Amino acid sequence: MRGWSFAGPALAVSLLACSPAGPCRTSEFRRVRSFSRPYAGHWVVTRGDTLTMPEMGDRFRLTDIVLDTDTVAVGRECHYGGRLVFTVPRAETLAVTWFGVPEHVTIFGWPVDLGPFGGISASWWGSGRDSLHGAVLFDEQLGVRVRPGATAQFVAGRRSGPARLSLPR
Repeated sequence: MRGWSFAGPALAVSLLACSPAGPCRTSEFRRVRSFSRPYAGHWVVTRGDTLTMPEMGDRFRLTDIVLDTDTVAVGRECHYGGRLVFTVPRAETLAVTWFGVPEHVTIFGWPVDLGPFGGISASWWGSGRDSLHGAVLFDEQLGVRVRPGATAQFVAGRRSGPARLSLPR
């Protein structure tokens, strides 16, 4: 009977060891983590367009981009969490997800009621990695037509030093 007392925990450990890895523990995500590391941190928009959507009557002004390092499973992918801070049309902070590749960082997760936005794409600006130049991406599937060539661009500077990426959970 004594041998049976360890059977339950041993079975649980073996099942966990054989279970499939989550999207934040794959070799692909380890690459994404190394590409994303330089983008993590708090970015302050120093220059940017105020976007007016005629169909909606609202102007939008982005002031801060916070790219956190906590991982978030999005379906079968793994992203990082973050926040976008707006002051116009109302003071609002949106929870978003993001990931970086060598050429740019992409930010997702805009609520449909805010507008026809698909996210943000930003890349390094200038000689160092202390500024980002980006643009709002529009999502035509949401029904609002945007004139060709319409953009809402910004330049953002790093508020603090690069953040350390946390380990996936």
